[in-house]
Amino acid sequence: METLNNKIDFAVIVSVKNANPNGDPLNGNRPRVNYDGFGELSDVCLKRKIRNRLMEFGYPIFVQSDDNRVDDYRSLRARAEGELKDVLKNEEQFRNAACTEWLDVRAFGQVFAFSGGGKGEDKGVSIGIRGPVSIHSAFSVSPVSISSIQITKSVSGEGDGTKRASDTMGMKHRVDHGLYVFYGSINPQLANKTGFNDADAGAIKEALVNLFENDASSARPEGSMEVYKVYWWIHNCRNGQYSSAKVHRSLRVSVKDGIIEPKDIDDYDIDVQQLDSLCMETLEGR
Repeated sequence: METLNNKIDFAVIVSVKNANPNGDPLNGNRPRVNYDGFGELSDVCLKRKIRNRLMEFGYPIFVQSDDNRVDDYRSLRARAEGELKDVLKNEEQFRNAACTEWLDVRAFGQVFAFSGGGKGEDKGVSIGIRGPVSIHSAFSVSPVSISSIQITKSVSGEGDGTKRASDTMGMKHRVDHGLYVFYGSINPQLANKTGFNDADAGAIKEALVNLFENDASSARPEGSMEVYKVYWWIHNCRNGQYSSAKVHRSLRVSVKDGIIEPKDIDDYDIDVQQLDSLCMETLEGR
C-alpha cells in the first residue's frame, strides 16, 4: 500500500472529573501540574494509551506494558530478537522488518538499543527509527484544583493480624475538574521512510476517539475521563498548505466570561476557525 501522501494535523479535547489523569512519581503520584498550576498529561502517557487501544483493535505493538502484554516476551529485547532474529545483524533489513511488523514503530519510531555480551558479532544493536506521528503533551485550559485524601487498609498487610503494619496508611490525589487539550501531526516525509499509510492514520484516529476505553482504574474510575472532541485536519499536499502551528491555533478553547472556576464542559467556549481549502473532520469522543 502507498504511504501517506497528505500531511495530517489533529487536536483532542479531554475532560477530567475526579480522577488522577497522569500521576507524577517524583511528587507522590500527585496529578502532574506545571509551575503555573495548569494540569499536564505527558506525551509518553498519551502514547501509552494509544498503544493500548491499538492492541485492543488487534494491531501488533512492539512497546507493550506488562499489564497489557499479549505475548510471552518479557522485555523489548526478547521481543525484537524473537520476532526479527533472522535480520538482527543487518541494520537496513532490521529497520524495514520492524516497521512492517509493528504499527507503533512505523508510527512513533523506536530506538533499538541492546547491549551485547562481547565483541565481534555479539556487540549488540543500536538502531534508531524516526516515526511520522508526533504528539504534544496535554495541558489544561485553566489551572486545576487538586484534592488529596488519606486512605487506610481495613486489614493488616503483614504479620499475624494483631496490629496494623506501617503500610496501612496512604494518600490518593485527584483533579476535581479539568479540560485538557493536546495536539499532534503526521509527517508524510517520515511516513515514506517507515511505510506508514492512510490505513495506519485511520487506526491512530480511531484510537484517539476511544482513548480512555478500558482504561479505568482506582485513580481513574470509569467515566471520569472522556474524549470530548477530536479534530482531524487533512492537508492537500505532502508539506501542508499551512504550518502545524497555524492549524493548531485555529482551535481556541477558553473559559466563558463570568466563570471564575469552571466545573463542567459547558463552562468553556470552543471555537474553530475554518482555514481555506483545509479539510477538517470533527469527531465525538466515545
